[in-house]
Amino acid sequence: MPQAISIFEHPALKHMLASRPYAEGVIFAVASSPEIPMPEEWMPWVIEQSGSHSISKDQADDMADGLMKVLRDALDAMRKQQVLLPAYCTWSENDAERAGLCEWLKGLLTGHQQLEKVWQRAWHEGGEQGSDLPGLAERLTRCLKLFSTLAEPEQAIANAPDAQRKVLADGLPKLAASLPAMLQEYVAISGELAGHLPNQFETFKSE
Repeated sequence: MPQAISIFEHPALKHMLASRPYAEGVIFAVASSPEIPMPEEWMPWVIEQSGSHSISKDQADDMADGLMKVLRDALDAMRKQQVLLPAYCTWSENDAERAGLCEWLKGLLTGHQQLEKVWQRAWHEGGEQGSDLPGLAERLTRCLKLFSTLAEPEQAIANAPDAQRKVLADGLPKLAASLPAMLQEYVAISGELAGHLPNQFETFKSE
């Protein structure tokens, strides 16, 4: 597959993948995990399960290569401490204009949920080695709460107590502005926990 073509633009494969924002959100969660799972575990999370599509071995290899490139790019951005939020993820009062952001965050949250056992194992190992788990738990909860709120803001407002709904609605732009820093925080928490697990980071470096 030509390197200039994103896997999500590949004419034969794009219809077999979840939307780009959702898939890239899932892959960000994979890259952020305390221990990165093998490709055969996480790739099905972003592939549409439909019996109407069939692909050749070459196309399957192209798909795997394209998805691995997304993962390596995410890891590279983390390593270089670059902005982790894709450019298409912007906050807006308009539903359609913030769709990319919401889908990306839904993918991130889905990926985190799929990797819950990995996080729990890191948590267990960290506790045995004396990490400040209460502090980490509070920080992680704050991150996930922000991600959930911005992924489905209307639902978050509906679920808030009556007295707090307007405050939350008015505060959404400020919460969105804090998202890049909270993504860095999420990665940092994972990094602290990853120190207690085998380090797979080098496995997925770009050549």
